[in-house]
Amino acid sequence: MIHFLVHDSADTVGVAVVDLAAGTECAGRDLATNAPLKAKTAEAIPLGHKFALRDFAEGDTAIKYGCEIGRVVKPIRAGEHVHVHNLKTKRWA
Repeated sequence: MIHFLVHDSADTVGVAVVDLAAGTECAGRDLATNAPLKAKTAEAIPLGHKFALRDFAEGDTAIKYGCEIGRVVKPIRAGEHVHVHNLKTKRWA
């Protein structure tokens, strides 16, 4: 079963393709290369939402689709939900 996808090998967030419970050992897929990936959720991640594939510090940039999608406004650990509470577009961050 595939739990998450990345769209580009440079992506630093994964997108959940099913609802994920905290502590789930996830199987993922890199859509650019078809390579298998692994990750573990640190908290519940809803279907369609992003989660961190690595640790982020405040000021880091998150990448999805191979593009910068925003600036981290508070630290995020690998496996945590990446959303409006900890990521802002660079335009307003």
